[in-house]
Amino acid sequence: MTHFLSERINAMSESQTIAMAKKARELAAQGFDVINLSFGEPDFQTPDYIKAAAKKAIDDGFSFYTPVPGYLDLRQAIAEKLLRDNGLSYKPENIVVSTGAKQSIANAVMCLVNPSDEVVIIAPYWVSYLEIVKLAEGEPVIVSGTLENDFKPTAAQIEAAITPKTKLLMYSSPSNPTGAMFSREELAAIADVLERHPHVLVIADEIYEYINFEGKHESLASFEKIKDRVVTVNGFSKGFAMTGWRVGYIAAAKPIADACDKMQGQFTSGTCSIAQKAALGALKGDMTPTKEMTAAFLRRRDMMVGLLSEIEGFKISIPKGAFYLFPDISHYFGKKNGEQTITNAADLSMYLLNEAHVSLVTGEAFGDENCIRISFAAADEKLREAVSRIKAALAKLQ
Repeated sequence: MTHFLSERINAMSESQTIAMAKKARELAAQGFDVINLSFGEPDFQTPDYIKAAAKKAIDDGFSFYTPVPGYLDLRQAIAEKLLRDNGLSYKPENIVVSTGAKQSIANAVMCLVNPSDEVVIIAPYWVSYLEIVKLAEGEPVIVSGTLENDFKPTAAQIEAAITPKTKLLMYSSPSNPTGAMFSREELAAIADVLERHPHVLVIADEIYEYINFEGKHESLASFEKIKDRVVTVNGFSKGFAMTGWRVGYIAAAKPIADACDKMQGQFTSGTCSIAQKAALGALKGDMTPTKEMTAAFLRRRDMMVGLLSEIEGFKISIPKGAFYLFPDISHYFGKKNGEQTITNAADLSMYLLNEAHVSLVTGEAFGDENCIRISFAAADEKLREAVSRIKAALAKLQ
């Protein structure tokens, strides 16, 4: 029956993060003790006060269809959060709540990008950016940073990639997969570039905002001269340990928000009523659990940087946020274990899965063929065991 499938779906690549997690589950089902460091998911429970808000919503009868852009009280709370935390002034009409930040990004891309429009994507990038742009029939233009600069390209590099056909710039900060964060000064330089190119819009993915090891998070939309051309994406999955609740949102100029509302109305309609009330509870509640979770991630980061630095050939940029390490492992390309030769990061990822039973993700999925992504969203003892296994498996390569 595969010949009935559309060219659109056949041209789309499977998410490599999901694919590696699937392979890890398959090995675990065969009885192997697999440590899964491939998934971008906090290993913490959703805080009790958020669960209580969801339970109350069920008891209060919130079991009907919701407004397509989200409940008004939630959109108002998001607007208040954006003003309080980010210095961004929006009204509820500028907010569209979606079923996760991934849908928020897809909505925005589909509403902004025409066939053959160029979309500048800062690499390393989150795996779905590329496929969403291709689905919209846009042309991805990749601008890469270097490990020495924490994988952040300069404003000059970004400007050099802009042409009359450029419609959109996409990036995340803190970054998935590198944990890099753009500083106020770096964003100011990018804002200056955008001011010179008024035909270019931006999707700024800030889903890891609260998992920040450096201090104040900075938003590109805070530069008033380009604010109306920035679509800020955020959500509840990472900062509130609410991955399964699936609530994300955009803040954007009203014509863009209206377009995303229209798009969503034809695809999914409004996000789950109970999840929205849980999200409202998250914004209204105590941030202590989020701060404790971030402190735990910082401790794990420091532990993992120390452990991985002891492995020959690992080149590491210290992440400033999120919960990933993205080491350059090209030192192992060309090495062998018997008949198996490691030719790229995908080979090394599969080797470590089969030999060490540690699940990681190849950097090729994120636009860097020399790296692998390691999530440290796991218990300390599992992280130590995983590094021990990785070290032993790599020692077998000659």
